[in-house]
Amino acid sequence: MSAGERRATVGLAVISGVRMLGLFLLLPVFSLYGMELAGATPLLVGFAIGAYGLTQALLQIPAGWLSDRIGRRPVIVGGLVLFAAGSVLAAISEGIWGVIAGRALQGCGAIMAAVMALAADLTRVEQRTKVMAFIGISVGGAFLVALVAGPAIAAQAGLAGVFWATAGLALVAMALLWVVVPAGGEATARPEVNARSGALPLVLRDPDLLRLDFGILVLHFVLTASFVALPIVLERDLGIHRSDHWQLYVPVLVLSVFGMWAVLAVGERQRILHRLLAALALLLVVADLVLAAFSGWGPALVVALWLFFVGFNSLEAGLPSLLTRFAPADLRGTALGVYATSQFIGAFLGGALGGLLYGIAGVQGVFILCAAVAALWFLSVRSLRAPEACQPSAEA
Repeated sequence: MSAGERRATVGLAVISGVRMLGLFLLLPVFSLYGMELAGATPLLVGFAIGAYGLTQALLQIPAGWLSDRIGRRPVIVGGLVLFAAGSVLAAISEGIWGVIAGRALQGCGAIMAAVMALAADLTRVEQRTKVMAFIGISVGGAFLVALVAGPAIAAQAGLAGVFWATAGLALVAMALLWVVVPAGGEATARPEVNARSGALPLVLRDPDLLRLDFGILVLHFVLTASFVALPIVLERDLGIHRSDHWQLYVPVLVLSVFGMWAVLAVGERQRILHRLLAALALLLVVADLVLAAFSGWGPALVVALWLFFVGFNSLEAGLPSLLTRFAPADLRGTALGVYATSQFIGAFLGGALGGLLYGIAGVQGVFILCAAVAALWFLSVRSLRAPEACQPSAEA
């Protein structure tokens, strides 16, 4: 990479990671602290977790389209302002509905498609897969930070403190955009980075792109729903105080990074990453079934969490990298918009259905639901072709 490409990659990866903290910081704490809000029920707590994903899903494609017309940076800055405003609203709310409104407003700052398009603007084609993978890895890093920081902040400053922290992070992201990321990303007619008229139906008709979109939807469904139940399991069944949950999460997650690097190294070296997706989906199925059957037994829970994090981190880094290889240059912007939308639909559905099922069937029901959803993707992704064999064309 050139110096400018390295600056763009690092800056945009950090911005993406900071942005995803808005979702991840709440995962290890909200099902515990959220029930203390006025009017809270398991369903509403789950909906509060997922509301962020709902508005993100609705606005990713329009925001990506707008960034093609007025430039990437105005859209990213505007999205970060909305994210900060939603954080403040949630921080000052004492009831569950105010927090739901704040979470929905946070999600209105839908910038992921614009961020990935800006990354494409500022990097050469031959470096783009590497850049997208780096952005995907930054999301996994945000998850690690959230597992430590979420419980620590909540223990000291309550749920409001978590939201104030996310508001501050939005300001940091804005500063990074202007100070670190090189100039570029103005509104342009370059077909290789912009969504074109008629591109969306082509993307939605491509079965391999749809399998990858379904994969990121499933991944964030399983993540969000699992973390409706996991904090409750750790506190209620294993007796781990809510402020100490990170002491379990972090070692397991750090160890899972070695598994992730092994998966990605083999997949890239042997050019079989697309074939490994089915095995990673099966890993999520096994992890959630173990959690459903043995969630109250510490050793089994640790093993299940390690399997879960290996699968999650590998897919979080690998899926966007694969998507940039499956989508041709003239459809990439639209494909990334659909991909980002799918990701946040998964987060919304995982939070809402996870909360609903927890109220009906308890934590075991949530884990079984996650295993069933991951199994659906396992069945679908087995027929994914090699990227070299699948290059949909804008002329198709």
